[in-house]
Amino acid sequence: MEIINPKGKQTLQVETELCGCKLTLEVNRVGFRSTASVLVTYGDTVVLGSVVVGQKPVVQDFFPLSIDYEEKFYAAGKISGSKFIKREGKPADEAILVGRLIDRPIRPLFPKGYRQEVQVVTTVLAMDPDFRPDMVAMIAASSALMLSGTPFDGPVAGLRIGRINGEFKAFLTPEEREQSIMDLVVACKDGKVMMVEAGANEVPEAMIIEAMHWAVKNVQPALDLQRELAEKVGVVPQNYELVLPDEEIQEKVETWYKAHAGDQVRGNVLERQDVIAQLKDEMHAELAQELGEGETEEEKIADYIERMQGEYDQAFDLAVHHEVRRAIIEDGVRPDGRKLTEVRPLSSQVGILPRVHGSSLFTRGLTQALNVVTLAPLSFAQVVDTMEVTDGKRRYMHHYNAPSYTVGEVGRIGSPGRREIGHGYLAERALAPMLPSEEDFPYAIRSVTEIMSQNGSTSMAATCSSCMALMDAGVPLKRPVSGVAMGLMVDVPMGQEITDEDIDKAYVLTDLMDAEDFAGDMDFKVTGTTEGVTALQMDMKVHGLPVGILEKAIAQSHDGRMFILEHMLSVIPEPRKELSKYAPRIEKIMVNPDKIGAIIGKGGEMINKITSETGALVDIDDSGLVTVSGNEAESIDAAVNWIKGLVEEPEVGKVYDGTVVTIKDFGAFVTILPGIDGMLHVSQISDKRIANVSDVLKVGQKVRVKLVAIDDKGRLSLTMRGVEQ
Repeated sequence: MEIINPKGKQTLQVETELCGCKLTLEVNRVGFRSTASVLVTYGDTVVLGSVVVGQKPVVQDFFPLSIDYEEKFYAAGKISGSKFIKREGKPADEAILVGRLIDRPIRPLFPKGYRQEVQVVTTVLAMDPDFRPDMVAMIAASSALMLSGTPFDGPVAGLRIGRINGEFKAFLTPEEREQSIMDLVVACKDGKVMMVEAGANEVPEAMIIEAMHWAVKNVQPALDLQRELAEKVGVVPQNYELVLPDEEIQEKVETWYKAHAGDQVRGNVLERQDVIAQLKDEMHAELAQELGEGETEEEKIADYIERMQGEYDQAFDLAVHHEVRRAIIEDGVRPDGRKLTEVRPLSSQVGILPRVHGSSLFTRGLTQALNVVTLAPLSFAQVVDTMEVTDGKRRYMHHYNAPSYTVGEVGRIGSPGRREIGHGYLAERALAPMLPSEEDFPYAIRSVTEIMSQNGSTSMAATCSSCMALMDAGVPLKRPVSGVAMGLMVDVPMGQEITDEDIDKAYVLTDLMDAEDFAGDMDFKVTGTTEGVTALQMDMKVHGLPVGILEKAIAQSHDGRMFILEHMLSVIPEPRKELSKYAPRIEKIMVNPDKIGAIIGKGGEMINKITSETGALVDIDDSGLVTVSGNEAESIDAAVNWIKGLVEEPEVGKVYDGTVVTIKDFGAFVTILPGIDGMLHVSQISDKRIANVSDVLKVGQKVRVKLVAIDDKGRLSLTMRGVEQ
């Protein structure tokens, strides 16, 4: 049945095949009042992408774009596992991370100075459990923007790629993702890469490059389909104005800055910032006298501040960025005087905080990260309740905090934002492949990075400080992990397409700092061990880069990683052999899963009794892994022995301390293990003849018995003969 569209438009569908499955884009079925809405279907996944564009430019100095990814539990046929809240509320960290994933390749494709408010919402309406819906949501966001009439230089589309049986594959099943040695997201725009994010298990750099080539080739049908839809819809471009510095003003400021800056804006970062601030004040003072209107000096200054200072401020900041870029490309000189491949001065410490389980302070130039590690029983792992995950747990958690004081500014302290969540997740991914298994190290691990000072690459400082704090805590990492942030500047005119032929014009910067980040074309972070990459994140500021240039950047990052790793190992060469005396002690026992009920008891009676009487904490996993934790060795030993007694299997030939539970004419039943009784025949009580069992044994009496046989029905035969009482 045809949907009645209030605007009088018929539904329109286009479709193609993407990675072996049909991809469909549909408009005019839902979302009548949005600027643009597209329903995207891939397999059984359906995502609605909606765009609303504000009517007037917003008066602020940044592009007010927001992109949200909305999880709906009903899409997966689920009701939230929370006992108290069943309605979707604050987005989970996982949803926030997907929103950032979609935002990063889209934001650079709007022109500088665009100030219309743009809101993009992607809503998962139905989810095919065979693959993650995030890349379908990216297509939905891009498709809707293509129809919005905004100056969006799309389309973009992405693939989440794994490697199975030596081959690359997109849209992996949950089982395949578990088997894959990499989890790589590549967002593309017509043969160019817009964004890369990866988690990997020590994958060679060459394999990541190969995966990028594969993604660029295989994602193209999704890009072509978006253009086909836009052509059929007939998009009407919206009127807009770019908020940019006046060309004459920009030229005037550029000339002034070049004449006054010189070598004084190179060298020590803090001194450089002071010099630049002083230069800005001097420029404003001169311009106020030249351009301000009024009879007195005070009137001219007031007029200039009111009418012109904001625009000249923007032009000055842009001039600083242009000079940073020019100096690197033409003179090979970085703002702090380093070579292009040089890492800032490093200094680190471990074990700097008392009482905590592990700590480190990693300092690289003006960037500084304090990390603190806390160990706890596995029951303290975070429960993950999302649309995609059922009964999931995060045993390793990395949290990142960067208050405003770390950049020398006044700001409100609140809950972590998208940036903090994203940086924490990147550092978490970097270390996760190197953690020991739960069986080998049965602890939940929380690693918290408190940024002390910022000047670029704090996520990589968080990675390095986290690694050293984990080693300080005695976590037996498979191999230590280091990370480095890299920058890129390509010497081509602004707006010109960058191709593989421009590789000799690409200047790669090791250990990126803020001033270079603002002026550059790309920033990317790489983490890994001596054996390969564990995490990767690339963000472009231009409209896509060819894989060949990215390959050059990744190759240079290896030397930077190894240099930083060498420094880290000079501070703490290996994980400590012993845990902190303040960390909980944990003993583990593997039991037959069928015996779990005996440990728990009816209504939890037994496990509660063990905990209350010994003071130890007992955790049980469905696999049969039982962990017993506490701060006192005596309480742990008592609980372990108790549990062993509950789950022990009877062994023929072994002597047990039993309790008589029933007296019969023919003998007695004796409990030798919890829930396990054996038959002690009257002839096996003594070498002498016994007339009445009750003359020798009483209910509740403690006796030592030997298990002599277990018949084919599981019945136990006991003897007291020859057993010392």
